[in-house]
Amino acid sequence: MKTIVLTGATSGIGNALVKYFAQNNKVFAGYRNEDHVKKLEDLGAIPFYIDMTNSASIRQASAFIKSQTDKIDTLINVAGCVVAGVIENLEIDRIRHQFEVNTFSHLDFTQNLLDLLEGGKIINISSMASFGVFPFVGPYCASKRALDILFNSFANETKRNVKVVSIKPGVIATPLWEKSININEKSINNCEGYENEMKFMVKNARKNQEKGLDVNEVVKLIAKVEAMENPKPSYTIGTDAKAAEIISHLPQGMINKLVKFNLNRRVNS
Repeated sequence: MKTIVLTGATSGIGNALVKYFAQNNKVFAGYRNEDHVKKLEDLGAIPFYIDMTNSASIRQASAFIKSQTDKIDTLINVAGCVVAGVIENLEIDRIRHQFEVNTFSHLDFTQNLLDLLEGGKIINISSMASFGVFPFVGPYCASKRALDILFNSFANETKRNVKVVSIKPGVIATPLWEKSININEKSINNCEGYENEMKFMVKNARKNQEKGLDVNEVVKLIAKVEAMENPKPSYTIGTDAKAAEIISHLPQGMINKLVKFNLNRRVNS
């Protein structure tokens, strides 16, 4: 039986991972909404409260976990959100919030748990957005890229025996898409001159929620990586994610032309 810690455990990838790992392991599952506590307990997990925007909450969550175990085999950083909109109109505080949730909180949480992770793994749920070729979700792309760079730097610097892995899925069919529409309602509606683009983004998000990759395919990959003694630093899953990875190696000017061409074609179709 391993000890596994998960953030973002109440929906999407995180909840699917709890269902998988809690069958045969000791799983600490992070939540923010109290309504999910019993559901997590019913799955066999140990719930812990954590607010990814609050350093004090992160420290308290870490202290709770340390009081319950002296070793973590795998920390899976899942929690995340999407800040979307037109960069020229987005409030800077919204962009800061994006980095707090998707980047800084994971580094903060990991630092607090490092002493328990000796000989273990850190698996970060990044995204194909880390390859940085998606308009109107620039903060999300940047936050995922920053997450990858910071943890890769940690992996290169550390003298600890800790493996670091980035999982970069493509579009997955999870509730994140509808949540993103609701969270970004203000920036979507406050976009004079970009109304058609925002309508397309909303329509595309709803399509992704239905047509995306089955979340269980991602869980299978993460479970496989978690069981490996020497995993690779990065794994990409989904044909769209693999295409984004290939495109990311092109010259930036060519990437920009491809992105703009494809966006105009899809918005105006």
